[in-house]
Amino acid sequence: MKVMLEKLATERRNEKTMRLDDMSVEDMLTVMNAEDQTVAAVIQQEIPVIKQVVDRVIQSFQADGRLIYIGAGTSGRLGVLDAAECVPTFGVSPDMVVGLIAGGERALIKAVEGAEDSKTLAVEDLQALQLTANDTVIGIAASGRTPYVIGGLDYAREVGATTAALSCNKQAAISEHADFRIEVETGPEVLTGSTRLKAGTAQKLVLNMISTAAMIGVGKVYQNLMVDVQSTNEKLEIRAKRMIVEATGVELETAARYFTSSNGHVKTAIVMILADVSYTEAVERLQRAHGFVRDAL
Repeated sequence: MKVMLEKLATERRNEKTMRLDDMSVEDMLTVMNAEDQTVAAVIQQEIPVIKQVVDRVIQSFQADGRLIYIGAGTSGRLGVLDAAECVPTFGVSPDMVVGLIAGGERALIKAVEGAEDSKTLAVEDLQALQLTANDTVIGIAASGRTPYVIGGLDYAREVGATTAALSCNKQAAISEHADFRIEVETGPEVLTGSTRLKAGTAQKLVLNMISTAAMIGVGKVYQNLMVDVQSTNEKLEIRAKRMIVEATGVELETAARYFTSSNGHVKTAIVMILADVSYTEAVERLQRAHGFVRDAL
């Protein structure tokens, strides 16, 4: 396995930082920034396959299926983070987007020895979720060779779920175990092998793209506003009222009134204002339009 690691782009030494320990702080930051700027360009090359994955995630959502991320270490944490942030951003159930990390919740803050090397742990984790053919499972591994991810993808394919692999090396091992392969080769890290850097950044950007685009695809956005946001605190309630203002052009005082009369539901308030209909009619329109504000209007 050591030989395999040495062949990975993410494990090679970066020629630009061979004297990293002898650089000034400013030089260190400058080279890190320059390396980070290469990430978006590499992701751009993978947009066609990312688009295909998004289409399948939308299909899963429309069939009451889920988007499930599986990974270990940094990769697993990024999946858990993206899943957790979908709840307040898009007003969805925590069950709609799920992040699984090798070793469970305790692995979020402390490494769990041996967890990422177990294929059976991933199977057990997915079985606990009662995985179905309507779900989409995305395996995340910077190296592209994590056994936990491979085990999970293999089981997902047995069940009939859609599978995708997200790695930061070309010809990644996990790609052979998925329907779709997203291979964002970010190259040698500034700090050799520290894939929490460019590789982690790339993974975060791709997950942002997948979850955001899929949520737009099922009506969670109007214009460029996150109109299903949950107003769980004062800041989010203010943001919700501002969204009503931005979407309809009414004064803030009017937006606040409609926010209240719509039971704090931004979408309903927007439809009430723009279509000039009652709360009940606005709710019915949104139901008929499957949650798409533009169609409800």
